[in-house]
Amino acid sequence: MSRKGWVLFAAMSLIWGIPYLLIKVADGGVSVPVLVFTRVAVGALLLLPVALRRRQLGALRGHWRWLIAFAVVEIVGPFALLSSAEKHLDSSTTGLLVAAVPIIGAVLAQFTGGQDRLTPIRWTGLIVGFAGVAVLAGPDAAHGDALSVAEVLLTALGYATGPLIANRKLQGVPPAAVNTVCLGMTALVYVVPAALTWPSTVPAAKVIVALIALGAVCTAAAFLVFFALIAEVGPARATVIT
Repeated sequence: MSRKGWVLFAAMSLIWGIPYLLIKVADGGVSVPVLVFTRVAVGALLLLPVALRRRQLGALRGHWRWLIAFAVVEIVGPFALLSSAEKHLDSSTTGLLVAAVPIIGAVLAQFTGGQDRLTPIRWTGLIVGFAGVAVLAGPDAAHGDALSVAEVLLTALGYATGPLIANRKLQGVPPAAVNTVCLGMTALVYVVPAALTWPSTVPAAKVIVALIALGAVCTAAAFLVFFALIAEVGPARATVIT
């Protein structure tokens, strides 16, 4: 990879390595719908001025089908599934289970006409890495809630599919505009469930800080960096940040 690719890769590994802890903290004070709604609403509100200032929203015309598909598989489903799973799983176990993403992504790319070829060395690297994750996460996952484990693995499927859509169907479309609209659509999906389960008292300060950090750093900033990483190194390599 290029030097720029390595910098983006390292940044994303950090930015999307910390949400599991923040989700665990937020889970202790608000419901799943409130968590997801707040996260995506903060992200959308931060990105909207950028997209408007650059006059990028008009570039989305003709891409709505794939914008909806990306929002569903990358945000609407995974954000709720992860938040629900962490009600019963440790944040570290959840993060390790998500490391199934590169394996799923490599297989999807292989069978959907991806340009990256899986050589024997790449297969070996993926399998050895995944075996290590299984050793680390297996005992905790085995004693955890089976439904929660399934939720994390479904999240991994979504996280593996999203970059393929971004790379093949949304390439060249301004990332700030794409993510503003996708986060906004997700907020609309969760606004009613969030309103119905809104906390009756103000959550603890650490919960509020976790929600703001999830929205600002792990969502708004993260998606801009992630799209840049996909463009630089391709969707298959980009998923290895997990």
